[in-house]
Amino acid sequence: MGERYGETDTRVLSRELAAVSVPWGRPETLEEGSHVLVTQRLGGSITVMCGGNLYRVDERNADALGLEPQPEALAMPAVGEAAETAEEIEKMAWAQLATCFDPEIPIDIVNLGLVYACTAEPLPEGGFRLAVKMTLTAPGCGMGTLIADEARDKLLKIPGVEAATVDLVWDPPWSREMMSEAARLEMGLL
Repeated sequence: MGERYGETDTRVLSRELAAVSVPWGRPETLEEGSHVLVTQRLGGSITVMCGGNLYRVDERNADALGLEPQPEALAMPAVGEAAETAEEIEKMAWAQLATCFDPEIPIDIVNLGLVYACTAEPLPEGGFRLAVKMTLTAPGCGMGTLIADEARDKLLKIPGVEAATVDLVWDPPWSREMMSEAARLEMGLL
């Protein structure tokens, strides 16, 4: 599971910065000169605390925090050539989904147990359609659409994937028993 937190010192924003409030999922603007604390930097996004609130910031804006951008955080994991079978596409899809992180919990959505299903279906014109069913740790989380959209966008980067849907489902309800053993260990839940 690795290092989760990255930088943990206070930073001053060098410019105005687009952000999303956590857990509400509302677009916000953080003002130039604001003091922020980086709490997590994973999967192409950075979570910061500003004024007692958490915000999610795109890695592409790391410079506003005085950080070196990490282009590898925005890149898709190496998957090679386009897959020829649904099984190969599904394997690549699970790897992509593991690059999506909850902005409050430094664990990816696969190890959190949020992804219930991921299936690939060949399309008549070639390529594949991916269908994902996932949930959230709490039904009222405003970040759900943002996380689902991020997952869909990353799935569409897989060579050979022509379409992808990510549906939020609530049955069965998520519980911490759905987390991988590694995730439970990291969270101190074993």
